[in-house]
Amino acid sequence: MITIKRPEDFARMRRAGICVAEVHQATRDAAKPGVSTKELDELAVEIIEAHGCTPSFYGYLGTYPGHICASPNSVIVHGIPGDHVLVEGDLISVDVGAIYEGYHADAAVSFGVGELAADVAKLNDDTRRAMWAGIAAVRPGARVGDIGAAVQAVGDEGGYGIIREYVGHGIGQKMHEEPQVPNYGRKGKGMRLRTGMAICIEPMFTLGGEETAVLDDEWTVVTADGSWACHWEHTVALTPDGVQVLTVGEHVSTDLADNLGHV
Repeated sequence: MITIKRPEDFARMRRAGICVAEVHQATRDAAKPGVSTKELDELAVEIIEAHGCTPSFYGYLGTYPGHICASPNSVIVHGIPGDHVLVEGDLISVDVGAIYEGYHADAAVSFGVGELAADVAKLNDDTRRAMWAGIAAVRPGARVGDIGAAVQAVGDEGGYGIIREYVGHGIGQKMHEEPQVPNYGRKGKGMRLRTGMAICIEPMFTLGGEETAVLDDEWTVVTADGSWACHWEHTVALTPDGVQVLTVGEHVSTDLADNLGHV
């Protein structure tokens, strides 16, 4: 179901988005060689609680055991934080959602532990760029296919595997709402966007193919060929005052025009 949010609903989502951005900054700062993904999860809990929020992920579908998803190297998404110890050269995605007064915000960042290999660093830069290209396509009257086409163009240019099985989504009082927002598509196709909607745009690229596999924990999604993967995501709102990115830091402008330098 697609939900249309009011300005006061977007304000709640923005409060949750500030919390998400702070978790990202803190986990990035803490992610050093020798630190476990469980320690990153524990840090996230402290920040979420300090913001008066609750985690979107913990207990999701009755079974998810973490407060963040921590997905290193060949893990694409939904990596369960635990005993994995970070080492120099790892690429890790930290995905986190928070709820403030019933409204969700959801975002993911990927970053290196120390210095990344050149091809992995380029993968990370290009996946981030693809996310911003998708965000730049968001406006009232645009179509979901416009977003997918923009993301896909960056992935195709880089020769990456573009994950098709896992996609972006609408968001509001539920973390996952309609519409689905694929990372591929054709301009002018798909649902038309309108003011009041909020969506998550989240490209996932790999250095190999697009095939995926799920581990025995029934959550962790990895590349089928063992290639390394990258994931970036922001929550984007079509507000009456324009398109805004809700999951940037407290002192960062949410206006799309102020963020397009990231493309």
